[in-house]
Amino acid sequence: MVKQIRVIQFGVGPIGARIAKLAHQKGLRIVGAIDVDPSKVGKDLGELIGTEPLGVKVTNDPRSVLKRTRPDVVFHTTTSSLRAAMEQIETVAKAKADIVSTCEELAYPKAQHPDLAKRIDRLAKRCGVTVLGTGVNPGFVMDTLVIALTGVCQEVKRIRAIRLMDASTRRLPFQKKIGAGLTVEEFKARVAAGSFGHVGLPESLSMIAEAVGWKLDDVKQSIEPVTAETPCQTQYIRVEPNQVAGLHQVIEGSRGGEPVITLDFKAYVCAQDPKDRIIIEGVPPVDMTIQGGIHGDYATAAIAVNAVPKVIAHAPGLVTMKDIPVLSVLPAR
Repeated sequence: MVKQIRVIQFGVGPIGARIAKLAHQKGLRIVGAIDVDPSKVGKDLGELIGTEPLGVKVTNDPRSVLKRTRPDVVFHTTTSSLRAAMEQIETVAKAKADIVSTCEELAYPKAQHPDLAKRIDRLAKRCGVTVLGTGVNPGFVMDTLVIALTGVCQEVKRIRAIRLMDASTRRLPFQKKIGAGLTVEEFKARVAAGSFGHVGLPESLSMIAEAVGWKLDDVKQSIEPVTAETPCQTQYIRVEPNQVAGLHQVIEGSRGGEPVITLDFKAYVCAQDPKDRIIIEGVPPVDMTIQGGIHGDYATAAIAVNAVPKVIAHAPGLVTMKDIPVLSVLPAR
């Protein structure tokens, strides 16, 4: 008889709720839920994720629930910042549970936090657990999928990944994160203040570069507003003409003064013809387009849940999506 995998959901925001619901549907056994929001603490997790009661109460005491339930895997969905997540990651690792996290900076932490990457790897190996940062972007569209497509090339000269998203279909926190509804002046002020924009492009860039064996000489990144030309009404907000509809963010890595990897990310409300496109100049060349693009929220939940068997089977330590075997959909129970 196959052992049922025991999981905890750490963070029950919109993405965490999606992951927990899918995990339940796939037959994983949810044995705990953690969140700091007072409006969620004490409630049955099923009430928050839209299922039948699960008999799992949300708690704000990670150590207690980890010790009591002894999960195999913890889904971690609390923050984009690795430094902000460190205490949580260490708490889970010391409880000897594998971690699948959607923390964007954990997708390839050597890019910006090599010190923390080493610290996590040492702790994970000492505790006998595996730690993976994943998601749709970073984690798949603009890095893992790109790397996989280079596998049919004898030679690669340049890589370009383009993601154009219609943010109208995404949750309110995402629409706010890209600046929808701001004035151009407000947008530029937030960019100048730092910590604004899509998180994860440096991680994707570094993952690709290491996978294809390129040492980058220079990295440049830009963030510009995309303004609305006509009124746009989403489920949550209304954007008027000349207000910010979203952002256009580009990161470019160069070798020998020539750009070799370009990641072009554009997300704004009421965007037309959304798509994901990967162009590889090489032998042979590759040009792949996913019309409509991959839906970030559905895909992030799926990739986190589908990663569980691979993470459990992997040797202890900090791993990235380029390190683990190719994922496939986890069959329904």
